[in-house]
Amino acid sequence: LEDGGKIIQETRLWDPSKSRTRSMRGKEEAHDYRYFPDPDLVPLIVDDAWLENEKNQMPELPDARLARFMDEYKLTDYEAGVLTSDRGLADYFEETADQITDKKLAANWVMGPLLGLLKSGDTSIKAPPVPAGNLAQLLILLEKGTINANAAKTVFEEMAASSGDPIEIVRKKGLEQVSDQSELDGVVREVIKSNPKEHEAYKNGKTKLFSFFMGQIMKATRGKADPKVVTNLLKEQL
Repeated sequence: LEDGGKIIQETRLWDPSKSRTRSMRGKEEAHDYRYFPDPDLVPLIVDDAWLENEKNQMPELPDARLARFMDEYKLTDYEAGVLTSDRGLADYFEETADQITDKKLAANWVMGPLLGLLKSGDTSIKAPPVPAGNLAQLLILLEKGTINANAAKTVFEEMAASSGDPIEIVRKKGLEQVSDQSELDGVVREVIKSNPKEHEAYKNGKTKLFSFFMGQIMKATRGKADPKVVTNLLKEQL
């Protein structure tokens, strides 16, 4: 059109051998289809005021919400795309994220454990087994260091099964994270002392055994030790 050409009104076919379209038949003009006004339908007048009113009542559309998620919550295009693929999922994420500091943490839990839970069971985001408010409470406990990541998974599973309160579940199961350095120092020393061969091998260059010692410490503390504190203590003592 920009070069002065004209569009022919026609139906075209796809030619797979040449990977292009070709003309099938010409199309008639509108009047040839015998279109005519229905005498029983009055004209619909759409004025600017009506249009403006409708625009103001429109919900935020997916593309706009995706862009806002990337800007406001610093999500990647992929993350924002997953979370805005369903309006209910986007609402759930926002309700969760707005209650915690780490927005990425909320995105990861909604896209990971929550979506996994919905796919594995006969449930939907319209009636999630773990309400957004409860997930937010769980993530707050994780942010504060009250529990570690392993304990958070345990609590989430219990919440999904019983619809229980995360704080109450943590209290009942005794899942509070141990972060006291002096308390963990004794555990680290005892684990190293109990595994002299592994300790010697580590000192001789088998640094992959660090994971072995971490595992033993987490086992000794029933998974409640703060990994960051343990990592620092273990590095010092090994």
